[in-house]
Parts: sequence; C-alpha cells; structure tokens
Amino acid sequence: MIFMNFKSFFSKNSSSNSDREIWVNTLSIIIEPVLSNIANESLKKNMPVEFVKDERAKFAHLEAVGRTICGIAPWLELGPDNTQEGKLRKKYIDLTIKGLVNICNPESPDYLIFDQPHQPLVDCAHLTEGLIRGKTQLWDNIESNGQELIIEALKETRSIQPWNNNWILFPSMIEAFLLETTGEYDEFRLMHGVNVYMNEWYCGDSYYGDGPNFHFDYYNSYVIHPMLTDILTILRKHDIGEYTFLDAHLHRLRHYAGHLERLISPEGTYPVIGRSMLYRTAVFQALGQACLFGLYNEDVKPEQVRSALTAVINNQFSSNDNFDENGWLRFGFNGNQPKVAENYSNTGSMYLCTTGFLPLGLPENDRFWSAPSAEWTSLKAWSGKDIDSNMYIKD
Repeated sequence: MIFMNFKSFFSKNSSSNSDREIWVNTLSIIIEPVLSNIANESLKKNMPVEFVKDERAKFAHLEAVGRTICGIAPWLELGPDNTQEGKLRKKYIDLTIKGLVNICNPESPDYLIFDQPHQPLVDCAHLTEGLIRGKTQLWDNIESNGQELIIEALKETRSIQPWNNNWILFPSMIEAFLLETTGEYDEFRLMHGVNVYMNEWYCGDSYYGDGPNFHFDYYNSYVIHPMLTDILTILRKHDIGEYTFLDAHLHRLRHYAGHLERLISPEGTYPVIGRSMLYRTAVFQALGQACLFGLYNEDVKPEQVRSALTAVINNQFSSNDNFDENGWLRFGFNGNQPKVAENYSNTGSMYLCTTGFLPLGLPENDRFWSAPSAEWTSLKAWSGKDIDSNMYIKD
C-alpha cells in the first residue's frame, strides 16, 4: 500500500506526536492521490470511481478536486518554509497549481466537465471557495494563461441553474470568486443566494434552512455557514450588495460552531444524522471556519476544540478500511460501509472530508495549537464538571 497504516500511526504517536502532526499526516494521506494525479494528468486514468447512479460517475473527478482544494487551502495559504511541514505545503501548492491548469485545459487528458447539468455547479463552487481561501499561494501563483483557462471553465457553469435549496449559494460562490479575481460578475447569480438566506431561510438559533424548510442534518456545516461567510467577506471587501449582513451571520456562525463542539462526545464521536454522512469530518467545517475567524463562545477555549477534533480524527481515520489498496477513499462513514452512500454519492464526493481540517490554516503558535490539551464540553459534562448551560442565541 502507498499509504501509512493508520492504526499503527495513531498507536505509536499518541503520546510523542503533537495533535498538529496527526492532523497533517492524516490530511496528507487523504489528499495525496488526488493532487499527485491531477499534476501528472493521470486522474481519469488512475482514480477509481465508486458510484450509486452511473450518471453521476462522470463528475466524480471534479468533485474530488474541488472538494480537496476547498479543505486544504487555508493550510496551504500559510506558505512554504524550511520546516518539514512547510516543505510539505510547498509540495502540495506546486501540485495543486499544476493540476488546476490541467483540469481546465481542453488539450489535457484530465480536462473535466464544467458545463453539463448539474453537478459541476456544486464542485466549481467548492473549488472557488478553496481558491479564495488560498488566494495568495494558489491563485496568485498560477500564470496568467492558466488563470484564463480556469476562469473560462468556471464561466461555463453559468448555464447551470441551481435547485431551490443550499445549491443557490453555489452560483454566488463562483461569482464572488470572479468578482475578486476579474472584477466582472453576474449580479443576479452573485446576490440571489445571499438575499434568500438573509431574508427568507433563517430558522433561528443559528440554523438556516436547506431550502424553505429546516432539515435535521449537517448541511449548515457542509455548505451553508461556510459559503455564506466566504461570499459575504468578498462582498464586504468590494462594498457590494448586502455585505452588512456579514456581522449578523458571523454572530450566528459562532453560536452554530458552539453547537458542533458540544456534539462531540466524551469518546470523540458524534451523532450519525441526516444525509451525506460519508463526508465524514466535513461535519465540522463550520466549527473549523469559526476557529479561523477567532469566533469562540465564551465557554469554549481554542485548545478544547483542537482536543475534541483530534479525538474525532483518531476515531474516524484510524482504520485503513477507509481506503482502497492505492489510498483512495471508499464509501463509508468510519471504514468501508457502502450502504452509507446516497444516490448522488461517488468517490469524489467523499473528499469534502478535507474541510474538517480547516484549523490547519492557523499557524503553529496560535493558541489553538500551542496551548495544552483541554477537555471539551461533553467530556467535562459527563465527568461531573460544571458547564455553562446558556447556549441560547439572541438574534
């Protein structure tokens, strides 16, 4: 096998390795097949495609790329340095830059589909969210002709209309990226998703509807909170539209992140609820994004979030059954569990799990990483320690 044995890694290093090293090693093992293959123009050749419905299989490669970049971008944005981790970032920055041009180049064997309904709209949104999160190290280091290829590919998604649910944020995310990088954007596609979520789909207590109705799942973390945050940040930067909504939204993000922290059990597990559970650690994307913004509830310390998420990562990826013999993710939640897949699932879908690693975008000297380990809320509560019960959000 090309990847490390997780069980032996976690067992051997539980006391000697820092939490950050565990996160970096785990993320590297997940992303290595995707990034090395897009850089070598061998993604279509080498990536196995597991799927439920065959019409979704042709989009699997873009899903893997877009979702991987969405998750790793804050870490890569720290840039190269002379440390072992800094050199690893340099490797993945170079692979990503090369690979992005390949997948958008019609002359490349890895040229992907951008203009067919409906899935490319989703994963171009994830891709552009990643490029915004890692703009300096990724986008700014792509040569101008390569940037032009990527922009033209992204504009092809304008022919795709979103469903009336969390999908309305995908055109907004893509147009926000085009605004940031070119100054040109489609006003309706940029603002429609933001306006609907701002005026119609807020349910209260930090939760948004996945469409007009509330759904008891993790899509507030998979998509809604993170994309609203990144879109609104770009709108504020350019003084466009309802960017003042960002303040209210960040208030909600902080509280929603607090809910996610409390969902982590004393054992480092979390409830298996709702759709898309094979996205694994993506459940905690919004919590990680809140950490990047320094948004913590008063009763939550950065180090307790790190400790809780490290426990989750240990539980979720300690089994090699998550991967095939060449290191590609397999259908499952914690191992090889094909029945977890939805009718829209394929191999590429699962790489959204990388968004659970967003706090790697915080430098090593940030309190999140540097402070001693601490008990998280559920661990304290179940061990008889006092906790603050006031979690009501005042909108």
